[in-house]
Amino acid sequence: MKLIIAYIQPYRLSEVKEELVKERVLKMSITNCLGCGQQGGFHGTWKGLDYETNLLKKVRIEIAVNDEFLDRTIDAIIRGAQTNSIGDGKIFVLPIESSIRIRNRETGPRSIG
Repeated sequence: MKLIIAYIQPYRLSEVKEELVKERVLKMSITNCLGCGQQGGFHGTWKGLDYETNLLKKVRIEIAVNDEFLDRTIDAIIRGAQTNSIGDGKIFVLPIESSIRIRNRETGPRSIG
């Protein structure tokens, strides 16, 4: 069992979800967040005042998968999020020690589905 955490551009979320549905990956958590990376942020003017920010809007996707779904889930995220420019995002894969479905106390890979 693995936990996939992906940070992507907000405007690519619908494309990523479409690719995940094609791979039968339907369970996920999505969070709006701010982050910075190689993009370096941007410089702007608001009401005549200059400002600079390095925290840009991102979307964080968390997906718990069984091992047989790992590669195709990662590939689906890449297909949906990739624009070949700086700031497309990152994917992290972490091991899951255990998982318990609250409804019926199923554990392990069965609890993820």
